[in-house]
Amino acid sequence: MSVYTMGNLRIIDLTKYIDPDTESRRCRLMRFNTGGPIPDFHTHIDITSHLGTHVECPYHHHDDWPDATELPLTSFFGRAVYACIETLPPNSYITPAAVETATEGKLREGDIIVLDSPYKLPPFTEKTNTDADKRLLVNRELALWLRDRKVKCVGFGDGVSIESCNEDVAPFHDVLMAENIIFLEVLKNLEHLTGKVFFMSYTPLYIKGLDSSPVRAYAIEGLAEFS
Repeated sequence: MSVYTMGNLRIIDLTKYIDPDTESRRCRLMRFNTGGPIPDFHTHIDITSHLGTHVECPYHHHDDWPDATELPLTSFFGRAVYACIETLPPNSYITPAAVETATEGKLREGDIIVLDSPYKLPPFTEKTNTDADKRLLVNRELALWLRDRKVKCVGFGDGVSIESCNEDVAPFHDVLMAENIIFLEVLKNLEHLTGKVFFMSYTPLYIKGLDSSPVRAYAIEGLAEFS
């Protein structure tokens, strides 16, 4: 299930489902019983910090930038705006003008922006950067525009590539992360959103030295102050 209701609220799970048996990135679970008269099961978790739907903190790109524990908790939830770019051809760079059109002028300082397009392809697979990959691209120009709009997080649906080439991806990360703007990657189920503005949460594990963290990301529609 990916959509739930709670009274007048509508909750959309935006997280990639992870099965350790089929996941390509590091993910191993070792379950054991500590013994005694009452079963007491524990699990050792051996995973990469960039597993599935994950939040990337500035420490991901620079040793002196904040890790997951050094950013305020408010970095990881708030008002979100969905920008599905439908005005550009395949493999185009996302332009500020295209984002303005997609957000209908709703983007505010301190918002989370979620970028997407109709050219969907699951990221970080064997089809990445092949002829089958039609996703839209990011670059330094877009990063500068988002920085100047003072967003606090940039999220990515399957319609946007952040793995195209180092010449674009490195400055896109560095420009934004230098301002403590974080990334939220591998978002799913965005097609279930019914509006452009909603509440969103994606809190990382609170572990010192963690550059990034898998998260359970979700949207809540129907909260008056976030719509």
